[in-house]
Amino acid sequence: MKRVFLIVLDSLGIGEMPDANKFGDKSCNTLKRISESKYFNIPNLISLGISEIDGVDFLPSTQNPKATYCRLIEKSNGKDTTTGHFEIGGIVSKEPFPTYPNGFPSEIIDEFCKRAGVGVLCNKPYSGTKVINDYGKEHLESGKLIVYTSADSVFQIAAHEEKVPPEKLYEYCKIAREILVGEHAVGRVIARPFITENGSFVRTANRHDFSVKPPKKTMLDAIKEANGTVYAIGKINDIFAGVGITKYDYTHSNSEGMQLAKKATEMDFEGLCFVNLVDFDMLYGHRQDIDGYAKALSEFDAFLPEILSGLREDDLLIITADHGCDPGDSHTDHTREYVPMIIYGKKVKPVNLGTVDGFTTIAATVTDYLDIEYETDGESILKAVLE
Repeated sequence: MKRVFLIVLDSLGIGEMPDANKFGDKSCNTLKRISESKYFNIPNLISLGISEIDGVDFLPSTQNPKATYCRLIEKSNGKDTTTGHFEIGGIVSKEPFPTYPNGFPSEIIDEFCKRAGVGVLCNKPYSGTKVINDYGKEHLESGKLIVYTSADSVFQIAAHEEKVPPEKLYEYCKIAREILVGEHAVGRVIARPFITENGSFVRTANRHDFSVKPPKKTMLDAIKEANGTVYAIGKINDIFAGVGITKYDYTHSNSEGMQLAKKATEMDFEGLCFVNLVDFDMLYGHRQDIDGYAKALSEFDAFLPEILSGLREDDLLIITADHGCDPGDSHTDHTREYVPMIIYGKKVKPVNLGTVDGFTTIAATVTDYLDIEYETDGESILKAVLE
C-alpha cells in the first residue's frame, strides 16, 4: 500500500529567483530572514537536509542528511497560492491571474452590488488587518461590505461576524465567484470575517477561499480516477475548488493541520494526503512578523518526528512550499522565490539533486511513485530517490 504525504509550508521560500525583480521583489529570502530570529530552531529539518540545499548557506551543515533534497524553480508566471499549488499539482500557468492595483472596475462592483443586494466600501489594494481598522466602523454603521484586493489575484470580502454571519458572507463570496470569470477570473475570492476583541477589530479563523477551478487535469484528478485516495487537509480543498479530492478536513491553525497529518499516518489508504499549513503565510509573512514566523516553523520542526514515526515501509513524505512571503522585506506581499523539496522515506536514499526546474516535478514524482499515468511537463525524480 503506497501512501504519499505532501506537506506545503505555505510561503517558505528559500531565496529569490533570478526574475524576482519582474515581480517587484528585491533581496527576498524567507527562510534566511526568519533564521535570524532568536526563536528559530529547526534541528529536524536540518537533519533531513534543508541546510544542504543550493543557496541555503546560512544554516548549520549536517554531515549525513536523512532525505533527498533540492530547490525547485517555479515555471509559472506568478507568485501566489493558486499558481504555486496548481504547479505542484502539475499545471504550469503561462498567463498570470488578473490583478487590480487600482481596484475592481465598476462593471464588476456594480454587478456584485446588484446581485448581492448590498453596497461596498474601499475597493482598493489594502493590508487585511489595516482595512478592517480603517473601514470596520463604517461597515458596522452602514452594513456595506468591505471589498479589497492585494498584489495577488484576489477579491476579498471582509465583514463583522455580528453584522454578517460567516455563512452569509460565504454566500456573498459565491456570488462574486460567479461574476469573476473570463478576463476577470481572479485566482481566489476570499471571505475575511472579523470580530471586536478588546476594543479592536480582529480577523477570525473562519476564513474561506473560493478558488478558480484548475483549467485542466491535475495529479489529484489522476489519483482519484485511478480509485486512489486524495485526502486534503487545510485549505487544499478550497485551492483546488474541490476538484480531484475524495476526502477533506479544514483547519483553524497549523497545529490542527499537523495533528490531522499525524492521524492520517494511522489510516489505511492508497494515494495522497495533501496538507497546507497556512499560518506561516497568513499570520506571519503578510504581517511582517519575523519572530512569529520563526516560532511557527520551530513548532512544525518540533512536531515533525511525530509524523516521521508514523510513516510505514512504503510511504513517502514530501515537504515543500508554494512561494515566498519574506516577513522582513519592503512590502507585505508574496515574494518570488525558490522553494525547498525534501523527500523522506524508509526506501529513500539521501541525495542532493541541486536545483530542479518546475514545481511540476512533485506531480510527476508522486504519480510515478503511485504507478498512475499522468502527463505534465515536469519530470519524475523517482529513480534518483529510491534505493
